[in-house]
Amino acid sequence: MNPVLISIALLICSNIFMTFAWYAHLKELNHLPWVIAALISWGIALLEYMFQVPANRIGYTVLNVGQLKIIQEVITLTVFIPFSVLYLREPLKLDYLWAGLCLIGAVYFMFRSKLTG
Repeated sequence: MNPVLISIALLICSNIFMTFAWYAHLKELNHLPWVIAALISWGIALLEYMFQVPANRIGYTVLNVGQLKIIQEVITLTVFIPFSVLYLREPLKLDYLWAGLCLIGAVYFMFRSKLTG
């Protein structure tokens, strides 16, 4: 299987865990002391790293670090928006579209040498 696709799939899994580790405590654990929320989030973050480390190692066989980072940022926004709207019940804002368009520009510039030959 293509290393880029494997890396993307693993980064999607990683970002799902990352988003829950970073933000789910705002909804689910806000009645507990922050240190308890931090420890629970840390446990969730361990699962994130179990996907992120192999994703970056596999991706690095065919991509550079900047390309991996931009892919991760696009995936982060792609995971965060539905999480924010559906799970945290935050309003969907047009700013997400503008941020996404900026990331498309970032993707272009990070990958343009591969696109143009």
